[in-house]
Amino acid sequence: MTVLDTNLLGTVHGGVVMKLVDDVAGVVAQRHSGGPAVTASMDEMDFLHPVRVGDLVHASAQVNWSGTTSMEVGVRVLAEPWNEAGVEPTRVATAYLVFVAVDDQGRPRAVPPVLPETAEDRRRVGEAQIRRTHRLARREAILRSRKQGGLT
Repeated sequence: MTVLDTNLLGTVHGGVVMKLVDDVAGVVAQRHSGGPAVTASMDEMDFLHPVRVGDLVHASAQVNWSGTTSMEVGVRVLAEPWNEAGVEPTRVATAYLVFVAVDDQGRPRAVPPVLPETAEDRRRVGEAQIRRTHRLARREAILRSRKQGGLT
């Protein structure tokens, strides 16, 4: 990270980290789906520690769950000082994004299923299903509230 990435506090701006997260998640979603996929939502983003100028930042992602045309991608962001070899990287952010696979007309298209192989994979699928249930319930509650309030 360079000085061009900083905010007024002298740490890396959260938006810079968010773009990195979206870029990495997008690559993973497109590889999993075998073609174009677009960001539908960022379900959750937690900033755990500040990123400093000069830090080497690494992001890794994986598809946690897939439905018919959408998938949840989890991203882990690590940082380590540029000038100290052998220092254990610090987890600085985590995020969960939802992507929709699209065809050449921009319409949703089918995605392959996630096939969990390990206990860790099964945990990720289960937690992704919890987040999906909460997303859908929140959306339904908001729509119901708008309807009751005469807003559509």
